[in-house]
Amino acid sequence: MDNSDEKTAVKPLHISAKHHMTIHWHRFESDSKVPITSASLRERATIVGRVGIMMLGCGTGAWRVREAMDKVARSIGLTCAADVGLTTIEFSCFERGHHYTQTLSLPTSGVNTDKLNELESFTDNFAQNCLQLTAHEIHDRLDAIRDRPGNYGPIVAGLASAFACGAFVFLLGGSLVEMFCAFCGAGVGHYSRRVMGKRHITMIGTTALSVALASVVYLLVFKALEFGFNVSSAHEAGYIGAMLFVIPGFPLITSGLDIFKLDMRSGLERLTFALTVILVATLAGWLVAMLVRLRPADFLPQGLSPLALLVLRIVASFIGVFGFSMMFNSPPKMAGLAGVAGAIANTLRLELVDFKLPPAAAAFLGALAAGLVASYFFKRFGLPRISLTVPSIVIMVPGLYMYRAAYNLGINNFTVGGSWLLKAIMIVIALPLGLGTARILTDKAWRHVN
Repeated sequence: MDNSDEKTAVKPLHISAKHHMTIHWHRFESDSKVPITSASLRERATIVGRVGIMMLGCGTGAWRVREAMDKVARSIGLTCAADVGLTTIEFSCFERGHHYTQTLSLPTSGVNTDKLNELESFTDNFAQNCLQLTAHEIHDRLDAIRDRPGNYGPIVAGLASAFACGAFVFLLGGSLVEMFCAFCGAGVGHYSRRVMGKRHITMIGTTALSVALASVVYLLVFKALEFGFNVSSAHEAGYIGAMLFVIPGFPLITSGLDIFKLDMRSGLERLTFALTVILVATLAGWLVAMLVRLRPADFLPQGLSPLALLVLRIVASFIGVFGFSMMFNSPPKMAGLAGVAGAIANTLRLELVDFKLPPAAAAFLGALAAGLVASYFFKRFGLPRISLTVPSIVIMVPGLYMYRAAYNLGINNFTVGGSWLLKAIMIVIALPLGLGTARILTDKAWRHVN
């Protein structure tokens, strides 16, 4: 007897072929048209889980992911317990002696502040806007957020990276020569990273290749300027600035905030991810430097008056933070507000360093200022704090210190390399501490454990 028709009839349809299999959320719906408050436990719990995994996919920390899940769960009569990591969530929803448990995962970690803002608005208004909707209608709204196109294509994102890193180089002490070369290198490097990201190349591969490409482009542009305009060979030191677009600001800062809130799993996973990116980037840059004989020397003096330096620091900090915000997919308004916060906070930090305050202490006060300004903007404009604070202090992350540490350790200069490494660690610790202090001072919900 031929059972081919029977086998075909029971064969599952549309099963994902991806390694991280795609979840077809609408399959959790029943055929009933009841509002979500009257839907089954499974249907309601699935809504809670999907909100959480979408929040996690935007790059925010464990506390914010859990807070969003809790808001939705309370609205539909559920108690939610969630364990949040870097790319995974395990959660259970409870109701009258029954529970439903799911494990959800992401293929990779990323940042999208625009979608994060949309999701926060969705969860904040869930009780007002969604309780009369069916599960299907709610999934449709989440589909619309999921399918939002990016605000910037690879070319515009590459230009944002170019301006951000060019400004970064000035803030580190570079001149127009280093700024222009870093502009070209970072622009090409981040463009290549975006292109590889669209092709789903693994994180280590995209990081290493984009950093190597940025360094090579910096060298080629510098050699062209050296040959055509006889610029000094001392300007080659700015090649470090061309690599700074890979700084993992979101996972690095949110790891500290998660540890601050004792979300140790998420915090340690994010910290490991950030350190992996930093290690891969610095080693790739070091290998290129060894091959083409680039050296991370000190910048030449800028020769600016204190007033001119102050004004240019404000401008460069704004441009740098605005560019990094665009790299995180922030819309112009959000990027502009982050730029204002960064201009205030980073200029304060640099001026404090000029007044001989230790760099780590200055970083703490700068991050504290960024957090306070972002809290004001949050109350004034309703934008997510994390979307304003992280871009505004990414420019404070000591990428130069990290690379010099890796370079000197790589050539067995352990004394100098260890000194740079310890300085970098102290600043990296100070930044989330400053933001955490600002949150404690301005956010009643965040300062308590309950």
